[in-house]
Amino acid sequence: MNAVRSVLLRLTSLLVAWQTLASPAAADRPNVLVLLSDDQGWGDLSLSGNADLATPHVDSLAADGASFDRFYVCPVCSPTRAEFLTGRHHARSGVYATSTGGERLNLDETTIADLFRAAGYRTAAFGKWHNGAQHPYHPNARGFDEFFGFCSGHLGDYFDAMQEHNGRIVRGAGYCADDYTNHAITFIEQSVAQQQPFFVYVPYNTPHSPMQAPGRFWRRFADRQMTMPPDGDAKRQSKADETRCAYAMCENLDWNVGRLLNRLDAQGVAEDTIVVWFHDNGPAGVRYNDGMKGKKGQTDEGGVRSPLLVRWPGHIAPRTEVAHIASARDLLPTLCELAGVPAATRHPVDGLSLAPLLLGDTADWPDRVLINQWQDKISARSQQYRLDHQGKLYDMAADPGQTRPVNDAQPEALARLSASARAHRDAFMANYARDDRPFVVGDPHAPATLLPAADSRGHGAIRRSSRHPNSSYFTHWASPDDRITFNVEVATAGVYRVGLYYAAQEPGAKCELSFRDARLPFEITAAHDPPLRGAEHDRVPRIESYTKRFKQAALGEIELAQGPGELSLRALEIPGAEAMEFCMLTLERRE
Repeated sequence: MNAVRSVLLRLTSLLVAWQTLASPAAADRPNVLVLLSDDQGWGDLSLSGNADLATPHVDSLAADGASFDRFYVCPVCSPTRAEFLTGRHHARSGVYATSTGGERLNLDETTIADLFRAAGYRTAAFGKWHNGAQHPYHPNARGFDEFFGFCSGHLGDYFDAMQEHNGRIVRGAGYCADDYTNHAITFIEQSVAQQQPFFVYVPYNTPHSPMQAPGRFWRRFADRQMTMPPDGDAKRQSKADETRCAYAMCENLDWNVGRLLNRLDAQGVAEDTIVVWFHDNGPAGVRYNDGMKGKKGQTDEGGVRSPLLVRWPGHIAPRTEVAHIASARDLLPTLCELAGVPAATRHPVDGLSLAPLLLGDTADWPDRVLINQWQDKISARSQQYRLDHQGKLYDMAADPGQTRPVNDAQPEALARLSASARAHRDAFMANYARDDRPFVVGDPHAPATLLPAADSRGHGAIRRSSRHPNSSYFTHWASPDDRITFNVEVATAGVYRVGLYYAAQEPGAKCELSFRDARLPFEITAAHDPPLRGAEHDRVPRIESYTKRFKQAALGEIELAQGPGELSLRALEIPGAEAMEFCMLTLERRE
């Protein structure tokens, strides 16, 4: 598998290098800064008419550049990220879920970072990756020279969180969005000092729950009366404090955007940098969303419509407004064209370059159909109409709230969008969620392999700390009949040092890690029973589990043969109420 992948990467690099010979030198190309927020709806900006919050720095991107009125993403996070990275519909790329491996981007996909790095850019990602945790799915294996953030699931606490830096576990510093911004600023400064163009991707993880905002942002909203009417079923309206905290988190994001824009100015590269802002799906709660139907997880307009703001001084005219529909799949070909980077992808992209629209050329732009999908719900959108997943057609110009179906009045539009939705379903749904990909251990390019609880299966009475696998750990490990397993493929045979992140009320559990015929017996020699973390920072009650400061322990070494198999963790003797609470295994090949 890795040999094939290496050949594919080499061929892509050679093709890009060949095409680059006829392109401007890397030093003459614009920098690119892409900013993505998590669970921030269309209505969560003052730019969108929301009077309950202020986002002047994000809004300034529209004033100084272009804004798209009808830009579409996916109903949830991992698919949107995949579509941005590849320029292709997520149904093509192996992404069909947000956890337990379904968020991984197929290895034969070319990413936008692959292309920019091959063209001479320094590339980096800071924040929530969510498209594969282990090499070769890891961001460092998908074109990014530098990565700081988290790959799997989500975070249980946004302050001083467990993070990764290029495949190594580290402790974050302060509030996560501020931390990611700090790393992006440092990388930009280093790139400017080295006189090398940069491609920086900052996928923030806010205002996604848990609802935590730094004190100075929360205090602006703690007692504020909300004035904007929420959109959606009144019985399911979010609590007022949830909306207040979401807005506080949005204002924190805006502050961080301001920091980045100010740094571009200070470094003298603002005129030479394309800045992109968009969201990954609709709002997670029921709050103001400009009268649209739908929220996160839904394929109606409000669940998939996002702002798209693009600034490039001297090239994109200020206050350019684009009415044409567009999607996250358009960003790869757009940025490649603007930067003069060859879009030498292994597979044809689904997106179109938006460069003509950004630069003022709207002649002959096609009236295309965009497909929005989540699981088995498929919706089709043309410039004027949306066909929802139940087959109801709406005139979005006359009825943006999707209240009056026009199936009988618009048979031609109904037939066209129905045919597009049916073609998508026929092409992808039969195998949409079929997945036999193992988690890879020992990729030769990885410093270590991290196997979190989110990517494992619990057997017996073992339970996850939350019904959501993301950011969960395993508890109630009370019987020797219980076990935890990972479906893995060992890429490189050898001796591996094994580490464990755990909590235990008392020591003494005798355990075993096994793979095929290999065994590593070990004992939990130290109790570690830290308190739950997160509640002290929550502004509203959460649905996710709280987290802990898990202890790291070195378990010893195990010799692993190359190939697929089940990596199994068992407790052979349990002297107390439970063996341990399991967070993560780490495996590092001994050279």
